[in-house]
Amino acid sequence: MTERHTILLATPSVDDYRRLRAESGLSPKTEAAALRGLPNSLFAVQILHEGHAVGMGRVIGDGGCVFQVVDIAVLPAHQGQGLGKRIMAEVMRYLEAEAPESAYVSLIADGPAKDLYAQFGFVPTAPLSIGMAWKRQGS
Repeated sequence: MTERHTILLATPSVDDYRRLRAESGLSPKTEAAALRGLPNSLFAVQILHEGHAVGMGRVIGDGGCVFQVVDIAVLPAHQGQGLGKRIMAEVMRYLEAEAPESAYVSLIADGPAKDLYAQFGFVPTAPLSIGMAWKRQGS
């Protein structure tokens, strides 16, 4: 992380959230979805570069039994500088302080991101369990 990158422990704005997801290659989210979902974050971290959000991560869940790490994103121009690792370090600091011993913490790792998450102790759940998803059709 360079001197021009700073950490902000705050939920990104709807516009920054949508921009970071789209420009970093994550699936897009509608404004309506972001307006509804972001206030329900348990924890959020942003990486700022010269005052502008260039990376983010969030934790969602019920705050006791279940936590999910989501929205880990770094803009392509800022990748390869350890920013994803810095985001995950903040996420882990939150989880270690807040998640009870019996909590289940999960995430979905896309492609090579699994290597980043493995550095923080996340392990594949297969073959005992597999990730599954449902997506609303026709919207």
